[in-house]
Amino acid sequence: MQPSATRGGGVDGSAAKGDDDSLESGGYHRDTNHKPMLSGVAIKITLMLVVVGATVLILNQSSYPIELFRNRSSLSRPSCENPNADSSSVHQYTLRIPPSSPAKDENIELEKTLRSAAMKDNKTVIITTLNAVWAEPNSLFDLFLESFRIGIGTAHLLDHVVVGTFDKTAYERCKAAGLHCYTVRTEGVDFSGEAHFMSEDYLKMMWRRIDLLRTVLELGFDFVFTDADVMWLRDPFKKFYKDGDFQIACDHYLANYTDVSNSPNGGFNYVKSNNRTIEFYKFWHNGREYFPGRHDQDVLNMIKDNPIIPRIGLEFRFLDTAHFGGFCEPSEDLDEVITMHANCCIGIENKMHDLTMLIDDWKRYKALPPSNRNSTTKSWTVPRICY
Repeated sequence: MQPSATRGGGVDGSAAKGDDDSLESGGYHRDTNHKPMLSGVAIKITLMLVVVGATVLILNQSSYPIELFRNRSSLSRPSCENPNADSSSVHQYTLRIPPSSPAKDENIELEKTLRSAAMKDNKTVIITTLNAVWAEPNSLFDLFLESFRIGIGTAHLLDHVVVGTFDKTAYERCKAAGLHCYTVRTEGVDFSGEAHFMSEDYLKMMWRRIDLLRTVLELGFDFVFTDADVMWLRDPFKKFYKDGDFQIACDHYLANYTDVSNSPNGGFNYVKSNNRTIEFYKFWHNGREYFPGRHDQDVLNMIKDNPIIPRIGLEFRFLDTAHFGGFCEPSEDLDEVITMHANCCIGIENKMHDLTMLIDDWKRYKALPPSNRNSTTKSWTVPRICY
């Protein structure tokens, strides 16, 4: 819904004012020789019907009122701030116009792939996405797979990785690696080339990914989403919080795992399938229409403290960079690191350079006897050209 549609709908009072003017000029005022054509009660009812009709029209044009996407400080509508509001008012916005969904046969294919990759609980998978550029030989994807193989207690997790492929080359590369592969279809878009940061194709790819993850939740699967430039060095499931619906890594961590002031990074998150997370992913995905030209992480930062989040009941958990680090804020202790992400780094060549150094650092660390690791230098030699 564009703001112009809101103004045209009369929410700002223009329609009501126009109706009032017409009433005054149409002979509805009192006259000493004639009875009023409409009583005051009838006029109020007429105005009420006009307002209700305009409101219904606006809500039918959008899945969320624009106020829900404004910053907390700018919210003035009682309906967005009332903590006692019925939760059904949230659902009507999130369910009215859902994001574009795959066709039914695609959902069947996706569910089959997820089921084949699920862990012992039959509902948890690891998901990444891939296109031709990232899937080339000696590429980021190779480093991603190598990190699982040389990590501590991570090799078996490859059995549960689902790769959402954006093109035929990536799909064939996934199959050759012996992983669970799913083709992410997007009509009229070619994602095979390098999608430069913040380009139109890059934004389409990021938002298509959010839509895919929402579908995974709707199919009843929990997931860990990971970018392919995240190196898995230890099993993260041992460090996830027992509670919390949506757990996410950070570019910068402020030492409080519930503080929404943390800077989340959408490249690594653990999400449980329930009504709260499904509602949240719909809200998040619809944000792209209200913040045009922004990618998913920007929009997440804009909505993470939105009043609709507690109304949905979603519980955020922010992951400490001491364990889930990256080039923005590296994990300082190799005894504690779980994952390392090539964030704060633009360009495949730059990522390849520093991640290759990171893998070498890890191999040297692992080559040491466990009893000697604490007495040696435990910090990274990276970031180097990514910093």
